Amino acid sequence: MSEDKKYYVVTKKAVPEVLLKVVEAKRLLDSEKVLTVQEATDRVGISRSSFYKYKDDIFPFHENAKGRTINMVMQMDDEPGALSEVLRTVAEYNANILTIHQSIPINGIASLTMSIEVLPTTRDLSEMIEKMESQKEIHYVKILARE
Repeated sequence: MSEDKKYYVVTKKAVPEVLLKVVEAKRLLDSEKVLTVQEATDRVGISRSSFYKYKDDIFPFHENAKGRTINMVMQMDDEPGALSEVLRTVAEYNANILTIHQSIPINGIASLTMSIEVLPTTRDLSEMIEKMESQKEIHYVKILARE
């Protein structure tokens, strides 16, 4: 893969503010709340040149994931209903579980790996992961790969 086509998954806090504003400007244009790039960039507080420089290089994770497989791992407490809640969340966001494996709990903590197919009807993956992380039994959720 050429150097300019490598992809990285980073959390929002690691992304420079200008790139987040480009994403917001694109969202405004897509939602038709504004009709021109000038209006969108004025509203979010960046220059048009910054918008054009980065517009093809940044996008919300869920927008480029449709039709892909996401592999993730999470660490969770061995509590009744914890796994059921994770599965309910995946179903709520209309994703399809391809594989799932939970380790035998050691000291009350289990690891869970899942491969999830992102369907055309799948809702925002970032929100899905945030919802999983908000469960009190979940220690962390990490994306291992996207295929």
